Amino acid sequence: MLVGAVECRGFRNLADARTDLAGGVVVVHGPNGSGKSNLLEAVYFGLVGRSFRAGNDRDMIRFGEEAARVELELDAGDELLASLDRAGERRHLVGGRPLGGGQGERPLVSVFHPDRLQLIKGAPAHRRAHLDRLCAALWPARADLRLRFGRTLAQRNALVSRIRAGLGDSSSLASWDERLASEAAPLIAARAEAVEALGAPFEDLARRLGLAAASISYRPRAPVGRDELAAELAVRRDSDLGRAYTSYGPQLDEVELRLDGRALRRFGSQGQQRVGLLALLFAERASLIEAGRPAPLMLLDDVMSELDPEHRGLLISLLADTGQALLTATEPAHVPESAGMLRIAMSAGSSAVLAAVKAA
Repeated sequence: MLVGAVECRGFRNLADARTDLAGGVVVVHGPNGSGKSNLLEAVYFGLVGRSFRAGNDRDMIRFGEEAARVELELDAGDELLASLDRAGERRHLVGGRPLGGGQGERPLVSVFHPDRLQLIKGAPAHRRAHLDRLCAALWPARADLRLRFGRTLAQRNALVSRIRAGLGDSSSLASWDERLASEAAPLIAARAEAVEALGAPFEDLARRLGLAAASISYRPRAPVGRDELAAELAVRRDSDLGRAYTSYGPQLDEVELRLDGRALRRFGSQGQQRVGLLALLFAERASLIEAGRPAPLMLLDDVMSELDPEHRGLLISLLADTGQALLTATEPAHVPESAGMLRIAMSAGSSAVLAAVKAA
């Protein structure tokens, strides 16, 4: 499933116009401030219904406009529409009906952008949420594991708060310990399986991109077994009542990326963290393809700026094998040519689609 075209209305500095895209690699180039990143953001907004940037989503609405609207044309014939107005009202439709939770209704998408470095150097919650989305993409039947666990955790926490306030008896927590453990065990198992699938491709891609001795590992706070988790929750009840929240379980897990045995988030340079993020996204892509899932649409903003020519060529060769990718660059020469590559020139929010690169 590919995005064949994007049409914007009232979206940042982009002209109210349609831009045709293509499968394979699409390079969006132009000077700083021309709207390259905004075009990638518009595609993401059309697919997901939110921005990939930090800050308020309403910043996507152009000054002087009341709403931002993006329509995507998919090669399968469907149209996706996402809109947001200044009152905060959103719409996200596929074929004129509300988009459901099923990922089969839209392409999977993966983003490289400076704000996404929080995935590497930010709090563990960023990495947990990202890993859970990968689990859902790898195994759609497990897509609700995070939601089910989160709902049960919230209910147990509410009960802990009521008991702490003298509105209940601590013995009532026994059944919730069992329920929480039953929801936690499959979530922990899925996370562990996903990180195991990422391990080899992440190490290989990081090495090929210049990060030797990089690794990814899953650090669960709780054991995988349901009975062991339930027993530990029972032991910690008094502690939880003192804190007024559940202090044990997969809501505290960590996904650790290391370089030369040290945490990349703490000891890696900005350039190393960028390469680590890139290796992680491409490892996820490789894992999805290996699992028989569609390759995600790759949105790669200014990805070539810190790579040498050899690593730029490696990136394009990885992208050219399957799927669809949109890359931005200030200079088109920064992106090695590949057969079928489409180039789009941006200038002051307007796009001009140039001829595709012909096969040699």
